[in-house]
Amino acid sequence: MIAKVFLIAACASIAVAQYAAYAPEPKYAPAPYSFEYSVNDPHTYDVKSQHESSDGSGNVKGYYSLLEADGSTRTVEYTADDYNGFNAIVKNSAPAAGYKPAYSAPSYSAYKPAY
Repeated sequence: MIAKVFLIAACASIAVAQYAAYAPEPKYAPAPYSFEYSVNDPHTYDVKSQHESSDGSGNVKGYYSLLEADGSTRTVEYTADDYNGFNAIVKNSAPAAGYKPAYSAPSYSAYKPAY
C-alpha cells in the first residue's frame, strides 16, 4: 500500500515539475498596423478584398467585400474597440447590368423516372 502511494506521489511530482519549466506568455502592447489584399480570379469568379488598420491603442477599423453568386457585391465595414466591442455595417449592391453567373444549378423539374 505504501509503495502505491509513493508511486502515485512520484508520478504526480514529475507531472507537475515538467510544467514548472514553462514561462508564462509575455504580454505585448498593441502596435499600430495596416494591411490589405485583393483577389480577382476570372476563372473561379473569386473576387474579394479586405483592408484593416489599427492605431495601436486597440481601436481597429476596416472593411471587406466579396462578389456574391448572383453578381451583387457585399461590403462589410467594421470597427472594434475595448469599449464598444465589434460593430459591423453590411451593405449589398445590385448586380452589374448584364451579369450572368458562370454556373447555374441544373433544373430537375423535367426529370421523369424510368420505370
